[in-house]
Amino acid sequence: MGFTQSSHLTVHQQVHTGERPFSCSVCGKGFTSLTNLTSHQLVHTDKRLFKCSDCGKSFKSTRNLRRHQYIHSSQSPFSCSVCSKGFTRSFSLLRHQRVHTEERPFPCTKCGKRFSRSCSLQRHQQIHSAENPFICFICGKGFTQSALLLRHQRVHSTERPFICSECGIGFIQSFQLLRHQRIHTGERPFICSQCGKGFTQSYHLLRHQRVHDLNPLVSNKLRRLNDPLPYSEQSNLEGQKASRIREKQWKCGDCGKRFKAPCELEIHRRSHTGEKPFTCPDCGKGFSQLSNLVTHQKIHTGERPFTCSECGKGFTDSSRLLTHGRIHTGERPFTCIECGKRFGDSSSLRRHKRVHTGERSFACSVCGKGFTLSSNLRRHQRIHTGQRPYTCSDCGKGFTRSSHLLIHQRVHTGERPFTCTVCGKGFSASFTLQNHQAVHTGERSFTCSVCGKGFTQLSTLLRHRAVHTGERPFPCSVCGKGFTRSTSLLTHQRIHSGERPFSCTECGKGFTDSSSLWKHRRVHTGERPFTCCVCGKGFTESSSLRAHRRVHTGEKPFTCSECGKGFADPSSLRKHKQVHTGERLFTCSECRKGFTESSNLLRHYGSHTD
Repeated sequence: MGFTQSSHLTVHQQVHTGERPFSCSVCGKGFTSLTNLTSHQLVHTDKRLFKCSDCGKSFKSTRNLRRHQYIHSSQSPFSCSVCSKGFTRSFSLLRHQRVHTEERPFPCTKCGKRFSRSCSLQRHQQIHSAENPFICFICGKGFTQSALLLRHQRVHSTERPFICSECGIGFIQSFQLLRHQRIHTGERPFICSQCGKGFTQSYHLLRHQRVHDLNPLVSNKLRRLNDPLPYSEQSNLEGQKASRIREKQWKCGDCGKRFKAPCELEIHRRSHTGEKPFTCPDCGKGFSQLSNLVTHQKIHTGERPFTCSECGKGFTDSSRLLTHGRIHTGERPFTCIECGKRFGDSSSLRRHKRVHTGERSFACSVCGKGFTLSSNLRRHQRIHTGQRPYTCSDCGKGFTRSSHLLIHQRVHTGERPFTCTVCGKGFSASFTLQNHQAVHTGERSFTCSVCGKGFTQLSTLLRHRAVHTGERPFPCSVCGKGFTRSTSLLTHQRIHSGERPFSCTECGKGFTDSSSLWKHRRVHTGERPFTCCVCGKGFTESSSLRAHRRVHTGEKPFTCSECGKGFADPSSLRKHKQVHTGERLFTCSECRKGFTESSNLLRHYGSHTD
């Protein structure tokens, strides 16, 4: 290399020798020339002697001022020969050309990863050293770059400088706004080379491509699950698995799950520690991620910016809209490799997998019962705490679940949206309709192992078993009577208190429970929804229909233990037992004569009036 002046050659030779004869007296940094030292010393004095005549901005060197002035003149003297993009600095052009040549001259000595810029390598090396020199003074979190710290500080200030012009939602970073705008424009720049499906984000495309990677397992449903895969498929899958492990270098010490970035690992760790650093200012609820807090706050504002074009339903975030859209398209992209069942979202598939593994990750600390979902555990814990957070505004009754409150409110409104197609009877809940339909089909899937009696519901069978065991775990504190159900005890206690919260709108008569009110209403309407298929006679209650059917069948399931005589209903058996015991429950207040039946007592009263 040649030079026009000997002094230039002397300075250049220091590049090869590494000599830096000019040292800064403040920090000790060395330089090859006096001019470079003089420019550097301005860093310590913070003097900015060179001022831009266009915007007034000051710089520490004439070189930086000249580069800045290119912004005002729109001049880019260094152009790329491949794509014609212009640059204000020659080394910026040099860096850019590596995009075309794919040159990455700066390798990491720890993991071998290569970079096109030395500053990118320096930032990357901080991952291995775990060095985070930029510390947030509010929460103490460390960052490898000052730009990352600046973005993080917006979490504390709630500053969102990047605003969407369509819906007004604010974002912390510009790329988040750019991604969001694709929802409005419909742009999907990341296309799957296998099926042509488009995505708004590159990582969504990467996640989708795993569907194709797993096809050897999913598509061949005829292969037995225990059969070994062919060697080519097995080695291919093992290679893919090893590649993904290399991609995910950050491992959780508690559960072994791996992540691609330390920030993802940090968020995951909160699931073990229970840490929820992001708190809603309206209701105080905590969240492990800022994005979850932003979505939650829309509950308070009522904002639902993402609307389904098919049915008009609104959603608080785009992912829920995307999942909802599959209801209309019928798409189920997530497949269980055990049984081939398909699902519309990944969370449903994860929950389903627990059916095969039997995993119940969420255990109650009080009784040890396990649950597949954390939400089911939270609901269960209310049994122990007695908490009923959902309260009826009409009668004050509390419920452990919002869905139970919704069903209960229909008692007050009279709404019965679920109608039987056979008899037209309406029900306030879908499961009640399903139980009712067994009346028409005669199906009784749940049979008592002691007496053989059949039931339409498992809960009814469990309650029936108490007849044989004699167990009555819910005693009345007033009279000591025991009950098999807490709801039966609650209804019974109204006898002592005289409370009748369910009133007939026609005649004002009060009832202790809603079912008695519904049965009473049929007196006014004349409705008899339960019809005998043999003779066509109608009844107001299903129990009356069941008792009537025994007239046709001749069935007498209630047998006297003393004499073996059979009866069609339990009330007839109770009356018969008085023959053996001599008990006369109904006594005349005038002459103290006793009777076995109330009807006989009423007839007897006529002899006194005569």
